[in-house]
Amino acid sequence: VQLVESGGGSVQTGGSLRLSCAASSYTFKNYCMGWFRQAPGKEREGVAAIRTDGTTSYADSVKGRFTISRDIALNTLYLQMNSLKPEDTALYYCAALGGFIPIPRMRDENAYKYWGRGTQVTVSS
Repeated sequence: VQLVESGGGSVQTGGSLRLSCAASSYTFKNYCMGWFRQAPGKEREGVAAIRTDGTTSYADSVKGRFTISRDIALNTLYLQMNSLKPEDTALYYCAALGGFIPIPRMRDENAYKYWGRGTQVTVSS
């Protein structure tokens, strides 16, 4: 499975961006997909994830502002980011795991097998 992120960029506080992750696998619908981010000097954190049954999970820091979705026909994962803050600045990664995953592990990076190279998001104040 190959994952390629796009859509990152530089925005001001309060702005919006939509990240995309194009997956190579035709069995996209059978994969749990997640968005992770890593800011300089910080550990990578799980931002949002969507399971094969459509269940979603969000980090508390992005609830109400970010929305994860997928287009199975296009093999593409999205992350709509609204009301962006400077603390959202990070390199954002897309990740995938084949099969089912329990809800408590949906944003656990150790559960994911496939990773993209990331797309940079910078939010200025």
